[in-house]
Amino acid sequence: MDSRNGLSFWERLVYCTKEATPGAIKTIWWVIRITAIVSLAIYILRLTGALNWIGRELSPMMSFIGLPGEASLAYVSGYFVNVYSAIAACASLNLSARSVTILAVLVMCSHNMIVETAVQKKTGSSALRIFLVRTLSGLILAYLLNLILPAGQQAELGAAVEEHLTLKESLWPWALSLLKLCVKMAVLIFLLSVLQQILSEFGVIKFLTKVIRWPMKFFGLPEDTSFLWIVANTLGLAYGAAVMFQEKEKGNISDREIQLLNTHIAISHSNLEDLILFVSIGGVWWIILLARWAGSLILVWEERLEFHIRDKFTKFAS
Repeated sequence: MDSRNGLSFWERLVYCTKEATPGAIKTIWWVIRITAIVSLAIYILRLTGALNWIGRELSPMMSFIGLPGEASLAYVSGYFVNVYSAIAACASLNLSARSVTILAVLVMCSHNMIVETAVQKKTGSSALRIFLVRTLSGLILAYLLNLILPAGQQAELGAAVEEHLTLKESLWPWALSLLKLCVKMAVLIFLLSVLQQILSEFGVIKFLTKVIRWPMKFFGLPEDTSFLWIVANTLGLAYGAAVMFQEKEKGNISDREIQLLNTHIAISHSNLEDLILFVSIGGVWWIILLARWAGSLILVWEERLEFHIRDKFTKFAS
């Protein structure tokens, strides 16, 4: 028997499932709505030929990072809304694995910019710095991946748009594709919600805090931020920042520790659900993950150097 009011292991699993279900259903419903709306918008643009026009106009800019012009729809959607809307747009485009991987890094660095920048500002970080870090990091990492990854089929969508399919010819395939995507997302979101509840219920997250002590040092992050790092990577930036704000109010984390952690998780968070969703539409998971980790590693150590120089200057000036 385990500790939750005498419940057995299996009863606690049932408890976790029940606890996670309401929130999961709410998220799933929201995701399906935004997915359907974005997918419908993409479908109409494609049917009318507007998507082809947008692709031609934005192609020079997107080609800088190795993406077809149509991919800008997913980027802009993700930038101002969230990863789900970018996924919906991306799933409506016939992109190669290489393109999806580059786009995933771009979007995961700089999605939901307005909301998440406000959240990080609330914890004490500069909104301007976070905005610049996330936007520029996404573009730079995408550009570097375009240089590094082997070139292959990249812009399959252009040919598809040129077909100018009629409403009758394209409606059923689009509806079936949307249904499959919504079902896949619903299952993933539900399972991940339950998993997160289980990890918390059985103390796995606290255990992981001790396990990742040395990797935290490698990333340039203080050991005291281990739990917050896990929360941000499993539940997302907003959840991580919410817990961070509570820790700050309790005096358990310093302003400088917050700055370092915020810099890291600004471009490397939600490495569970969001990563799996991009993988489900063709992205290469280890490239997406390592690219963002590498970017965050450089940024955090650069910020630590800033702190060091600032401290030396302050000491010298005094």
